[in-house]
Amino acid sequence: MADFREIEKKWQKVWQESRIFEADPDNRQKFFITIPYPYLNGNLHAGHTRTLTIGDAFARYMRMKGYNVLFPLGFHVTGTPIIGLAELIAKRDEKTIEVYTKYHDVPLEDLLELTTPEKIVEYFSREALQALKNIGYSIDWRRVFTTTDEEYQRFIEWQYWKLKEIGLIVKGTHPVRYCPHDQNPVEDHDLLMGEGATIVEFTVIKFKLEDEDLVFPCATLRPETIFGVTNIWVKPTKYVIAEVDGEKWFVSREAYEKLTYTEKSVKQIREVDAREYIGKCVTVPLVNRKVPILPADFVDTDNATGVVMSVPAHAPYDYAAIEDLKRDEKRLQEFGIDRSVVENLKPIVLIGTSELKGVPAEEIARELGVRSQKDVELLEKATKTLYKKEYHTGVMLENTMNYAGMKVSEAKEKIHEDLIKAGLADVFYEFSEKPVVCRCGTKCVVKVVRDQWFLNYSNREWKNKVLNHLENMRIIPNYYKEEFRNKIEWLKDKACARRKGLGTRIPWDKEWLIESLSDSTIYMAYYILAKYINEGVLKAENMTNEFLDYVLLGKGNAESAANSAGLEKDVVERIRADFEYWYPVDLRSSGKDLVANHLLFYLFHHVAIFPPEKWPRAIAVNGYVSLEGKKMSKSKGPLLTMKRAVQQYGADVTRLYILHAAEYDSDADWKSREVEGLANHLRRFYSLVKDHYLKQQQRMTMLDRWLVSRMQRAIREVRDAMDKLQTRRAVNAAFFEVMNDVRWYLRRGGENLVIILDDWLKLLSPFAPHICEDLWHLKHDSFVSLEPYPEFDESKIDEEAEMAEEYLKRLIEDIMEVKKFVEGAKEVYIHPADEWKIEAAKVMVDSKDVGEAIKKLMQDEEMRKRGKEVTNFVKRVFKDKKKLVILNEKELIEKNSDFIESETGLKLSLDSSKVPDEKKRVAIPGKPAIYVL
Repeated sequence: MADFREIEKKWQKVWQESRIFEADPDNRQKFFITIPYPYLNGNLHAGHTRTLTIGDAFARYMRMKGYNVLFPLGFHVTGTPIIGLAELIAKRDEKTIEVYTKYHDVPLEDLLELTTPEKIVEYFSREALQALKNIGYSIDWRRVFTTTDEEYQRFIEWQYWKLKEIGLIVKGTHPVRYCPHDQNPVEDHDLLMGEGATIVEFTVIKFKLEDEDLVFPCATLRPETIFGVTNIWVKPTKYVIAEVDGEKWFVSREAYEKLTYTEKSVKQIREVDAREYIGKCVTVPLVNRKVPILPADFVDTDNATGVVMSVPAHAPYDYAAIEDLKRDEKRLQEFGIDRSVVENLKPIVLIGTSELKGVPAEEIARELGVRSQKDVELLEKATKTLYKKEYHTGVMLENTMNYAGMKVSEAKEKIHEDLIKAGLADVFYEFSEKPVVCRCGTKCVVKVVRDQWFLNYSNREWKNKVLNHLENMRIIPNYYKEEFRNKIEWLKDKACARRKGLGTRIPWDKEWLIESLSDSTIYMAYYILAKYINEGVLKAENMTNEFLDYVLLGKGNAESAANSAGLEKDVVERIRADFEYWYPVDLRSSGKDLVANHLLFYLFHHVAIFPPEKWPRAIAVNGYVSLEGKKMSKSKGPLLTMKRAVQQYGADVTRLYILHAAEYDSDADWKSREVEGLANHLRRFYSLVKDHYLKQQQRMTMLDRWLVSRMQRAIREVRDAMDKLQTRRAVNAAFFEVMNDVRWYLRRGGENLVIILDDWLKLLSPFAPHICEDLWHLKHDSFVSLEPYPEFDESKIDEEAEMAEEYLKRLIEDIMEVKKFVEGAKEVYIHPADEWKIEAAKVMVDSKDVGEAIKKLMQDEEMRKRGKEVTNFVKRVFKDKKKLVILNEKELIEKNSDFIESETGLKLSLDSSKVPDEKKRVAIPGKPAIYVL
């Protein structure tokens, strides 16, 4: 049995020594493909494997299509996660030790040595490089780098000078996700939990307590519903009275803590029990209506201020809570609330829509079957549905003062602004989802940062340029284009600097480090430089702004750039020529988790810095990978590393499985039983090719023509799938479907398998390159990895041969189906359709409808004699005329009678006299009458 790992190591060594994947400019059309460089705070896992394998399969495919393909890779190590990991290892944190020994496969003695960021980078870059080589990626390793390299830092400094020159980096005050422990803004890469959480701006409406100078600040996302407030809710627990910018606010303890991270002047006065205030009244701003403070357990004290206004007409939660309270006599007594107080809480409808009549919240709650405030899932659905309908189609009613007649979408913004101007409201920033936890283990907060450097993504002109370019780009799958549009529109200014972490300092303000997602936007251009850096031609001191302006933007001239860099002019010209040849990136293939951050920044920064002809041409998006149905996590487990997958199953099995597991952005699930099954298929494939590859080709039979025809269909399908980056469809056609055809061919006694083996190996090479290379070399001296990819040849499609084989397959299946119902069956009698039906079928095939077919047939004297029989036949069969098989069935059955008998275990006869007349009557071309005895 073939040892796949030995075969893989052998060809990886040969490829490396032959340097066949090192790409330099030549006269071929170029194709530059990149994958986001992996972050090195652990070993590469199945998620990386999916993205990288899709990229590698496509790189190999394009190379075999004749393109000069550049497929490089570097390693991302800037930011705080690596520092956080070093600190946790240094502290001997139990969970970290367990995760990294159990899931990342780091030996304990090695792990305990990784107590500095530098040691972690060194260890995991070495591990990653080996894992990537062991799986056989066709990467040009002359271009590898890490983001802490001094030369890379010069490149990033240049990028930031460019952005500053064009006014896209600004200093300002903005809310950011913030880690109190690290005292740093955090981005998705820095988070243990809460990646993708955005910052939401709440309107905090100030409800004043009657007879007391105390504000109950109610946080809401729907300020336009202020006119329908009937009460406010607090949780019966401990709260805080705090001085906030000179006012006394009643807020939850968590809210008080969050307020300390804002620009407000905040001071705790005392802790209080909310029960003291339940039953008292507050005044609704604008409308000056007194409403009661009521208890509600659904209030989340960790969300915004922990005080909630109640609008039962338009908020399903509020409606359900009030109805519950009306029924709960015990609770009313507990808090000393008179029943009349809650009975008088009538919903106030203030928004009209064409769809919803009566009290909207009541109507939608009833529709969804909400019975109480404990029906959380139903209430969430009701809330989202109602908000969506009212926001998009709602109009403010007459009871909303001078906002009457406005669309809800307009009134929301106007009321928010007016309340703030009048001092009746404030803002409170909160996360869209929780928890948000830094990799150091600290719960993050929203902090309003002053004098922080921001990328001005809200700049309308910049956004419009990106949106316009998006329309000219290819996004795979195409429906993700809408997702990109939405994300581009949504993107706000983003902090691009921090105090702590690994990385490049802002060149004009050395106190700040450039944030790790912000230094990862145009590094694809750096791959062109990296080759010269790794060869020792280019050093950090050579990388002046003038040099980079020339080689990357064509600004200035080669002579002055060379003088500035201290390099020979011809070296500078060569680097510039390389960049001109390779750029732009033709395809960036990435996981869908990067759509909302990295891929957006990638587009924005290219559009800002480079001329239009150098902007990205295409982006492909793929989904996640789970492990036996469970979500994988680098920091918590479970996790399947690339290294372990290859050690356990082999590179080609791993590659083929991950490519076939899911299409596009659908999530894949790694199931070890399925992987084992695929490994067995691949072993059978290897043995099969090895057994037949060196055999002499014999004279072609009809069965051989069928096999060649089927291979041509596979070639057409695979090429179409790969051009659309549909790897699941491509692998299915190239491996599983061809394998099924080959099994049938051998069952049929085919002895000429060699006729398709060259094409089959080339077809499969991008997906299982090592096995294909090994088998190819049984007969050839060239590399199959560099062979031309098979071209579809229409002339080799043989409809007759395909029809004959399809007929035999179906006939055998039909016989076996009938045999099930005949106990002790020994013989089968077959009656193909009568000759007149075959002639009628030929006429039907060329007719556009039943009437035309009958008219043509009735011109024939023999058909006219059959009259009604012909008419009934045409009417019965016409709609399925494409399924009719017009060939010499009798001859085909006779020629293959031995095969049919061996497949069915029945003695075969074409003696029609044994077949009952009622069965004969239903026989049609391609579907003979079958009678089993």
